[in-house]
Amino acid sequence: MISPDDFKAAFRSHPAGVALITADAHGVPIALTASSVSAVSADPPLLMFSVSVHSSSAVVLRLADTVVVHLLSAENLDLAVLGATSGIDRFADTTRWRRLDTGEPVFDDAHTWLRARILHRIDAGGSTVFVATAVESRLDHGAELPDGLVYQNRTWHRLNAESVAQPTELVAQSRS
Repeated sequence: MISPDDFKAAFRSHPAGVALITADAHGVPIALTASSVSAVSADPPLLMFSVSVHSSSAVVLRLADTVVVHLLSAENLDLAVLGATSGIDRFADTTRWRRLDTGEPVFDDAHTWLRARILHRIDAGGSTVFVATAVESRLDHGAELPDGLVYQNRTWHRLNAESVAQPTELVAQSRS
């Protein structure tokens, strides 16, 4: 088995999309930044994410029935930083967020968000894996996709047209 440090180092080189997850349990709203969100299935629409049991948000997530997963773009770097900063009131600026009719906190600056009902909580090492089904979304189908936001080696990165890798170029290079 590899060491925890080697495992962390391996995943530091693997870029991941960035999401802000919000939830509420018994009137206590939480927000956290996660790079562990992934799609599981399109039909039914399932997603998953993991949270350390040491996270200040873990208790509320264990009690919450639903979450809102904000899929962040580079324009939302401030939301990513907000959810990743410890020891602050992430909901202090009441102009940045609102509650959905169903009660969950949502940040409308995010280009895309999914409200999801938690189906499973799976203890896995020092984390909990959450599996949820998307029940509502906000998507701007007509808008041009914003630059992507990824996290790699403890640094935020922007994905845009200039960062596109062309497989045909790679094939041509390997032949020369």
